[in-house]
Amino acid sequence: MEISRSMAVAPWIAAVLLLSAVAGGLGFYLPGVAPSDFQKKDPLLVKVNKLTSTKTQLPYSYYSLPHCRPDSIVDSAENLGEVLRGDRIENSPYVFEMREPQMCQIVCKVTLSDKDAKGLKEKIEDEYRVNMILDNLPLVVPIKRLDQDTPTFYHHGFYIGAKGQAAGKKDVKYYIHNHLSFLVRYHKDMQMDLARIVGFEVKPFSVKHEYEGQWSGNKTRLSTCDPHARRSVVNSDAPQEVEANKDIIFTYDVEFQASEVKWASRWDTYLLMADDQIHWFSIVNSLMIVLFLSGMVAMIMLRTLYRDISKYNQLETQEEAQEETGWKLVHGDVFRPPANSDLLCVYVGTGVQFFGMLLVTMIFAVLGFLSPSNRGGLMTAMLLLWVFMGLFAGYSSARLYKMFKGTEWKKITLRTAFTFPGIVFAIFFVLNALIWGEKSSGAVPFTTMFALVLLWFGISVPLVFVGSYLGFKKPAAEDPVKTNKIPRQIPEQAWYMNPIFSILIGGILPFGAVFIELFFILTSIWLHQFYYIFGFLFLVFLILIVTCAEITIVLCYFQLCSEDYLWWWRSYLTSGSSALYLFLYATFYFFTKLDITKPVSGILYFGYMLIASYAFFVLTGTIGFYACFWFTRLIYSSVKID
Repeated sequence: MEISRSMAVAPWIAAVLLLSAVAGGLGFYLPGVAPSDFQKKDPLLVKVNKLTSTKTQLPYSYYSLPHCRPDSIVDSAENLGEVLRGDRIENSPYVFEMREPQMCQIVCKVTLSDKDAKGLKEKIEDEYRVNMILDNLPLVVPIKRLDQDTPTFYHHGFYIGAKGQAAGKKDVKYYIHNHLSFLVRYHKDMQMDLARIVGFEVKPFSVKHEYEGQWSGNKTRLSTCDPHARRSVVNSDAPQEVEANKDIIFTYDVEFQASEVKWASRWDTYLLMADDQIHWFSIVNSLMIVLFLSGMVAMIMLRTLYRDISKYNQLETQEEAQEETGWKLVHGDVFRPPANSDLLCVYVGTGVQFFGMLLVTMIFAVLGFLSPSNRGGLMTAMLLLWVFMGLFAGYSSARLYKMFKGTEWKKITLRTAFTFPGIVFAIFFVLNALIWGEKSSGAVPFTTMFALVLLWFGISVPLVFVGSYLGFKKPAAEDPVKTNKIPRQIPEQAWYMNPIFSILIGGILPFGAVFIELFFILTSIWLHQFYYIFGFLFLVFLILIVTCAEITIVLCYFQLCSEDYLWWWRSYLTSGSSALYLFLYATFYFFTKLDITKPVSGILYFGYMLIASYAFFVLTGTIGFYACFWFTRLIYSSVKID
C-alpha cells in the first residue's frame, strides 16, 4: 500500500493498519514498488491465488481441488483489501530457475477419489480459472484475435479444464488441463548479468500421460513427453479425462524469452485498452448533457433572475406588491425546516463523507498511487478514507442540524455514525453468510470482520463525534429572509410539477452522464478484468457533480416559481433518484451480459449492486442538495424584502 507514505496522515494510517493487524491477526504488508533483480539460476517461486469464475462469482482456494501440493502450504501476508476481495495467495510446487528452460518436468501424480472427481467436474462446468503469480505479475493466457492487426489479447488465468462430447456420443466428458507450458519474459541489464521479469504467460494442455515401468516420482520417464528425446506437448489431441480412481500426472514446461519491455512498463500489456474511443465517446456524450444544462442554468441565472430581481426591487406601490407572483411569494416559507429534518441532516452528512472518500481516492488513483500491481490497494484506501472522512460527516450534519434549530447534537451524531454503515454492514453480513455457506474463500474471515468493526467503532465513530462537536460549536448559518409563523398554503400544482414525476425526471440526466463508464466498471468487477482508466473516471466524476448540481437547480427554480416551497427533501431526491436508474441498469446488465446460473451468485450480485446504488443515492443526493441550498440562499439574499 503505497498510500501510507503518500498521505500527510501517515502516522494515523500506520496506527490504523497496526490496529487492524492486531485485531485481524492478519499480516499487513506494505509492498514497495522496487523491482527484483534475478541472476541466472536464481529460484523463481510461483505463487497460486484463488480460483475464479465469472459464472458463479464465488472464489475458492487453489488447494480446495486435488492439485499438486508443496511440502508445506504457506499463506502470503494479505492486506485488508485482498482479504475482502477473496484473494488467497499461497506457495506452489512450481519452482523455476531464472533463464534455465525446463521441459516436461513432472510435478506429481494424483489419484482422484469420487469426491475429487465430482469437485473437479463441477469446477470445470462452472468455468473456473486458475490464477498464479510470479514476481507480483499475474499469469495470463495470450489469445490471438482473428484479424492479425490487433494486438494480442490477454486473459487472466487459465481454465481448470474443458468439457466435450466424443463424436456420435451423448455423454459429456470432462478433461483437466494437466500440462502447463509457461513462458517467462525478462528484460536483461546490458552491463550486469541481471534480469527482471516483465511477463508471465501460459498455454494449458490436457494430455493423458503414459510411462513405462515403475512410477518413480519426478524421475519417471514419460512416453508422452520426454526432455531427452526433445518430445514436447504441443496439443491436446489425447486429453486427460477426469474419472474417479484414475491417475492424473501434472507436468509443465518453462521457456524464457528476452523482451524489450522495461520493468516500469511491464503492466502495460495487461492494461491495454482496445476501446478507449468508446470512453471518449462517453465523455463527449456526457459533456453535451452538461452544456445543455449549463445553458439552462445560465439562462435562468442571467435572464430570468436578473429580470425578476430588478423587477422585485423596483416595486414601490402597494398595489404592485400585492400582485407579486413567482418565487418571491414564498420568501416567508422557503427556509422553514422540512419534515424529518433530522434524517435529512444524517443523509447529507453521510453524502459528504462519501464524496470526500471518492474524491481523495480518485486523486490518488489518477496520480498512480493505486496501481493494479498493488492488489487490494484500492479497496484498502477506500475503507481507510471512509473512516477518516467521518470527521466531515459529523461536521456537515451538525451544521445543518443547528440551522434547523436542533439542540440534541449527540443524537444526530449517533445517527450519522450508524445509519448508512449499519445498513451496509447488515447487507454485507448476510451476503458473507451466504458465501460462507458455499465454503468459498471469498467469505470474509471473522478476524477481518472484527477488524472492520474496530475501524468503524474505534476510529470512524469518534471522528464523527469530533466533527459534530466542532460543527455545533460554530454559530448557526443565518437565513437570508425571515420565516413566517404560519405556513403558507401551496397552490395546486400542474401535473408536471408533481413531486414523484419531477424527482424521477431529475435522475435521468446524471445517470445518462455516467452510464457508459458504468458499463466498464461493472465489466471489470464482475468479469474479472482490470480497471485502470482513472483519468476517464475522474472526468466522468466531475461531469456527474456538475450534472447533479445543475439539474437540481433547474428543477428547484421551477418548483419555487410555482409557489411550492418544500424544496429540502425534493432537491436531495431529484439527483438521488439516479440511483434507481443505476440499479435498473445493473439488472439489465445481469440478464444481458452475465452468465450467472447459481441462485446464491445472483443474490450476491444484486446484494452488492444494492449497496452500490444506495451509496450512489447518498452521493448524488448530497451534491444536488448543496447545489439547491446554495442557489436558494443566493437568490433570496439578493432581493429586497420589506
